[in-house]
Amino acid sequence: MIDKERNLTPLDLTYLRDMSGNSIEFMIEMIDMFKQQTPLYIDDLEQALFERNWAKVSSFAHKIKPTFAYVGREDAKDHMQMMEHNARDLNDVEELATAFKELTEFTKVLYAQLDAAKADLEKQL
Repeated sequence: MIDKERNLTPLDLTYLRDMSGNSIEFMIEMIDMFKQQTPLYIDDLEQALFERNWAKVSSFAHKIKPTFAYVGREDAKDHMQMMEHNARDLNDVEELATAFKELTEFTKVLYAQLDAAKADLEKQL
């Protein structure tokens, strides 16, 4: 489950900062890449859910999962892990549509958080 309280606070970019060696330019590039790639991954996940192809749902959830950790949203990473495991193990697959809806609502908030983080980073250039 995605922690809605975390939606109200700035992103914790510690992991991204450590991974980039504190390179502001690299962090901005990673944020841009996240915002470009994640919607494509989510579209793939949605199609797999529509097809009820649980192996693909598991695979796409697995692919998306680490990207949320990069931007400090472990709660979303855990949400994707739950979707991955449920699809893989065929456990509560009927709940995956609800979990997907929660994900899509969350990403709207996350993109706004990413925009704010990017603006803050650009001020440091």
